[in-house]
Amino acid sequence: MRRFADKRWNGIFIILIVFLFLLPYVYESRNLLILLTQVFVFSVFAMSYDLLIGFTGIVSFGHAMYFGIGAYSFGIFMKRFEPEMVYFLWAVLTTVILTAAVSFLVGLLTLRLKSHFYAMLTLSLSGLFIVLAEKWRSLTFGNDGFTFRVPELFIDRTNFYLLCLILMAVVFFALKRFTNSPLGRVLQAIRENEQRTESLGFHVLHYKITASVVSGILAGIAGILYAISLRYVNTSVFSMDITLDALLMTIIGGVGTLIGAIIGAGIIEFSHHWLTGLAKEHWIFERWIIFFGIIYILVVMFFPQGIVGTLKKITWKRKKSLAVKKEQKAAS
Repeated sequence: MRRFADKRWNGIFIILIVFLFLLPYVYESRNLLILLTQVFVFSVFAMSYDLLIGFTGIVSFGHAMYFGIGAYSFGIFMKRFEPEMVYFLWAVLTTVILTAAVSFLVGLLTLRLKSHFYAMLTLSLSGLFIVLAEKWRSLTFGNDGFTFRVPELFIDRTNFYLLCLILMAVVFFALKRFTNSPLGRVLQAIRENEQRTESLGFHVLHYKITASVVSGILAGIAGILYAISLRYVNTSVFSMDITLDALLMTIIGGVGTLIGAIIGAGIIEFSHHWLTGLAKEHWIFERWIIFFGIIYILVVMFFPQGIVGTLKKITWKRKKSLAVKKEQKAAS
């Protein structure tokens, strides 16, 4: 039954990808293209966070550090070299290696801690990177940030839109395969009962670090895409708001569902765009963050397990009740 539900969600996702792929060729709107690109970028970031909180049970308040490292390392590389595809690929490779190394070291140093102790330590480490980006002005230009150039292929908004869409789809199916693998099952077992998993002979710390490295690399890739979209980087990429956005996207969409992270990213980005647009038309919407909070509260009230999680639960209950009715009819 669960496999059937997953196949159905996968089918819906594939149809949506095909529709979004064809959208730029049938509907020309630069603003919509930019907005959807942001949704794709933060979908990758939210899925990387969902791997931690949804499948491994790790709550991190410093996930923005990997996002920021990805944006800064890519931006610095491209600023110092010519905007050619060779250097672009080297920048991506360097960023992936750097985020993998940092996430490995951070995981090794922090994942021995439990629950809120780990969360607060990751928040402190994220703050350390903010200070580093502010003070190392010769490299990062401080709070002012810096601009850089990218290959001509990605200057065109349609090309970059398609790149982000394809990467989002690849990350979704790759994580789907990863979480359904034996390694992914162990991560879910750690989420449910870490002590019991360890008693079965699994070295829990190794599995947690693996999840941290995969999640960090994907967050770094999201940072690369974000930097390319703006062609500008400053210290805001390390801010707590970035991590909170990922947390909200995951919770709204449904923790431990992956596709919920994509839905959550769409809701957050479209709500932000819509409310900030209304702020230009009427003074009451100038405090748009209040209305944003109301939307979040309503979603949590009506979808306590996230949108996807709640829909799956309702579907499961209906199928269960139908199965019970069939059994009662067969018995009578």
